This record gives sequence, structure tokens and C-alpha cells, in this order.
Amino acid sequence: MPISKELLDILACPKCKGPIELNEARDGLICDACLLVYEIRDGIPIMLIDEAKPLPK
Repeated sequence: MPISKELLDILACPKCKGPIELNEARDGLICDACLLVYEIRDGIPIMLIDEAKPLPK
């Protein structure tokens, strides 16, 4: 289940409150400012700072 454009427009990084974007694999949301990836599980973005993973280099 893909994330809708409308949902992406209103979501923000819970850590810095900055913009996020969908990664290329479409399975996570990236915050470039915090260098974190928030996983998308079963079409639901997991927007918990403790669950976020470092952005791979």
C-alpha cells in the first residue's frame, strides 16, 4: 500500500520537524537534516525517533 502524496505533504520529521521524503525503495521516509530513515511497515510510516535508523552513506 503506497503512501499518498497528501500524507507525505503533511508528515514531518518528529525529531527536527523538518521535511521528509520517500526513499527510492519506497519503504522508508528520509530526513536529510537528521540523517535518519523512518521505516514504512504495511503501508504505515513508523514515525518514532527510537525506531529510526541512520541514513546509509
